[in-house]
Amino acid sequence: MAAYEIIYEVVRKIPYGQVATYGQIAALANLPGQARLVGYALFRVDTRSSDVPWHRVINAKGQVSESPFRNGADDLQRVLLEEEGIQFSASGTIDLQQYRWRSPLPLNPSHLNYDEHGLTATTDLI
Repeated sequence: MAAYEIIYEVVRKIPYGQVATYGQIAALANLPGQARLVGYALFRVDTRSSDVPWHRVINAKGQVSESPFRNGADDLQRVLLEEEGIQFSASGTIDLQQYRWRSPLPLNPSHLNYDEHGLTATTDLI
């Protein structure tokens, strides 16, 4: 299984009304230090049709990471989070103490390995 698919599997586990940080997802996907890779993977998600709750992943400051390349998805992300009951402060931050997902993971690293095709999973991940 490719790294992006592993990231998507982890993100699918974030419960309604909770958030995770890019770094948290990277660590849970056994990709420590690869928060930017999580961002790249989530950028590729089709926001209209995917079952990956991409909007539940925010930066370590508790904010939506804004980008001129997201074509309005920054605003959409905030709207979707607010629809789930997540509240933003006046400065646009989310209280991570209150809303951060406390995952029952981590993944078992023995399920993951690298081969000539990159990161792969040998069994069902989560």
